[in-house]
Amino acid sequence: MLKLDRSLVLILLTFCSAGSLPAGAQLLGLGQKPAPVVIPTLQPPPPDFVFPTKRTLTFTVDWRVFTAGTAVIQLEQEGTVQKINASGGSIGAVTMLFPVVDKFQAGFDTKTGCSTGFSKQLQEGRRKVSSDLSFDYAQGKQKQVEKNLVKGTSKEQTASIPACVTDSLSAIFYAASQPMVVGQTIRFPLADSMRTVTVTMKVEAKEEVKTPAGTFQTIRVEPTADEGIVKNRGNIWVWYTDDARHMPVQIRAHLFWGTITAHLQSYEDK
Repeated sequence: MLKLDRSLVLILLTFCSAGSLPAGAQLLGLGQKPAPVVIPTLQPPPPDFVFPTKRTLTFTVDWRVFTAGTAVIQLEQEGTVQKINASGGSIGAVTMLFPVVDKFQAGFDTKTGCSTGFSKQLQEGRRKVSSDLSFDYAQGKQKQVEKNLVKGTSKEQTASIPACVTDSLSAIFYAASQPMVVGQTIRFPLADSMRTVTVTMKVEAKEEVKTPAGTFQTIRVEPTADEGIVKNRGNIWVWYTDDARHMPVQIRAHLFWGTITAHLQSYEDK
């Protein structure tokens, strides 16, 4: 079943997550050195943007003509930190062919936008791994500890990071805090697979979207990336509500083996 959804494409960038145009896209001439890649600075959320004190988003995930899985994202503030817990799993016939039960945790500072860390526990078929990514901004370092829970092995990696980055899960909610004007882009640095990649989210259009949770006036954005989780995987779009919340209500990933769409099933602010 092509390891369907890989936790719903990492909660769709795993949610989404979330991708970009190359920060240093350049033409290379003969005898010329490539221009250095310039990573953009992560802009802090506007002071008037209100992050949810508590919110639960439940999505159904469709693959082709049937529902393949579910994804639940829980947001909760602890002081100035927006905590995010996400889980995704296959259902029905997909579970019989390739069971998936994945969990993710992340957080970011609502004043600066900087990620406080990212962890995941993946159970996909016979594969069981856990990974914890932490950031030391004072030292300019990120550290990842990954464990294979089946083999009982582990490995540790370190790499440099800029003064402030977002992570694969926090990105979609950090981006929600930024102004969304059709025709413009949102760019920020994202820590992904021990690299820092530039994410560009192009604000494409305003659309009305119907989901099981209701009909919403939305803003459609497309994340793309020159490196990392999204590169060469296809196209991803996120639909945010066209209001002060910028709540994600639909996510679609058009991949080489098919299209996955996450529709908001329900949401609760308590």
